[in-house]
Amino acid sequence: MSSSERPGHAPESRRPGRWRRRAGRANGGAAPRSRAAGTLAALIVAAGLAGCGFHLRGDVNYAFSTVYVNAPASTPLAFELKRALEGGGTTLAEKPEAAQAILDLSGIADDKQVLSLSGGGRVREYQLTKRATFALHDANGRDWLPAAEIVIRRTFSFNESEVLAREAQEARLLTEMQTDAVQQIVRRLRAAKKPG
Repeated sequence: MSSSERPGHAPESRRPGRWRRRAGRANGGAAPRSRAAGTLAALIVAAGLAGCGFHLRGDVNYAFSTVYVNAPASTPLAFELKRALEGGGTTLAEKPEAAQAILDLSGIADDKQVLSLSGGGRVREYQLTKRATFALHDANGRDWLPAAEIVIRRTFSFNESEVLAREAQEARLLTEMQTDAVQQIVRRLRAAKKPG
C-alpha cells in the first residue's frame, strides 16, 4: 500500500489546502507584475509624447492669448513651435493684425563643423550647431521680448566604418536640438510682459 493510500492520509490530488495555498501565491505574484507592467507602459507613452513635443493643453501660461508666428511655413522648428504654443492654450492668428502679439522667428540655421582629428588626419568628432533668432512685439512695434538668439550645440564621434549608424545618430541629435530650442523659446515667451 502506497503512502497516498494509507488510512488518515488523503491522496495528493485530494489535498485542497495545498493547492489553494499554491494558487494564492501564484495569483498574488501576478497582480504586482501586472501593476508594474502597466506603470512601465504609462511611463513609456508619456516619454514618447514628451519627445514629440506634445504638451497638455492649459499647462503653459502666456501673457498673450493670441499670437502670430512670422516664420517660413516650411521650417520644421517653426512647425514644432506652433504645436507647442497651441498645446499651451494659445490661439494662432492667421494675420498679424488679428494677434495680440507677433513672434518673429528668423535666422534658423544648422551648422556642422569638424571638432577633432585623429593622428592620421581623419575626422574623429563633429560639432552640430542650431541657431534661431526670435523677438516678440505687438502690431505697433512695442517689444514684449527684445530680439534674442538661441544656440544649441551637440558633439558626436565619427567612425568611417559605421557611416550609417553615425548618420542616424546625427539625425537624432538634430531632432533633439530642435526640441530643445523650442522649449527654450517657450520658456522665454512665458516670461514675456505686455508693454505698458
